Amino acid sequence: MKAELHELARESGFDACGFVSAQAAPHRETFLRWLEEGSHGDMQWLARTSDRRTDPRQVLPDCQTIIVLAKNYFQGGPHPRLTGRIARYAFGEDYHQLMLTAMAPICEFLSQRGGMQKPYVDTGPVLERDFAAESGIVWQGKSTMCLNQKLGTWFFLGTILTTLAVDADSPAPNRCGSCTRCIDACPTRAITAPYHLDARRCISYLTIENKGSIPLEFRTAIGDRIYGCDDCLDACPWNRFAEATRETRFLMAPEVQAMSLRSLAALSEDGFRSLFRRSPIRRIKHNRFVRNVCVALGNVGTEEDLPILRDLADDSDALIAEHAAWAITQIQSRN
Repeated sequence: MKAELHELARESGFDACGFVSAQAAPHRETFLRWLEEGSHGDMQWLARTSDRRTDPRQVLPDCQTIIVLAKNYFQGGPHPRLTGRIARYAFGEDYHQLMLTAMAPICEFLSQRGGMQKPYVDTGPVLERDFAAESGIVWQGKSTMCLNQKLGTWFFLGTILTTLAVDADSPAPNRCGSCTRCIDACPTRAITAPYHLDARRCISYLTIENKGSIPLEFRTAIGDRIYGCDDCLDACPWNRFAEATRETRFLMAPEVQAMSLRSLAALSEDGFRSLFRRSPIRRIKHNRFVRNVCVALGNVGTEEDLPILRDLADDSDALIAEHAAWAITQIQSRN
């Protein structure tokens, strides 16, 4: 059955497949200490589900195996120099549904053999990076992100919990050695120690998960990033082996690539929903997206951007208005 699952995963478009026996997460205590420190910021769902998240048997009774799947999303070449930088994973269509759709034939195969399954892509109470490292297909880097010898840093992870027993694979060796490029590359020094990330300092957290005002101390370091940050991923030397994905739906839509920061700032709520209707960017909603664009304009904008920023400074949404006013001050101080 294991050989059949490997072949089915390949046919379903996955680039790696590994198996780990259902057990308490190997780094459970480390994760709980991280929560106690408050390093998860406002991501309260991590603390609410900590017991289930660290033991898949509490999520799926009688769970025996976790199947871990990886799918390449590397678009090839250097990071496009857009007027506002977007993390690579969000260039194209929302990966959640694409991954779950690709996982469906594997779940059906397991069901036909008498298994009960629960598939997850980021949304379930599973420490997927911990289990992925145990499955042998990745190891966890000093940035806390997962690395693969052939895919580098550019891949999505999906997990399938199943009540069927499948022989487990051996954990992957850690191949980071003495390298600290990911730590050195972080603009806000969010990687406070090897294998320890303070989400409250992370640009991905600040521009995506954070629902409030972006702290003043980090706004300049955000630069022209408007959704996420790839700096610790870009810095990894294992990316020299990465090849472009076969999945065209992970490529950036031309209409998104053509947008300037000024035109993004001017998007209405309907315009935002239309432009990003298939993108994971839509999850942060219009006001947080415009907040991010205002910060980027404050860092790289010119006097030509002041009219739209003045309009936004009078916006009824306090979050947008505050960040637009900050951007105006930054541009004026440069001139």
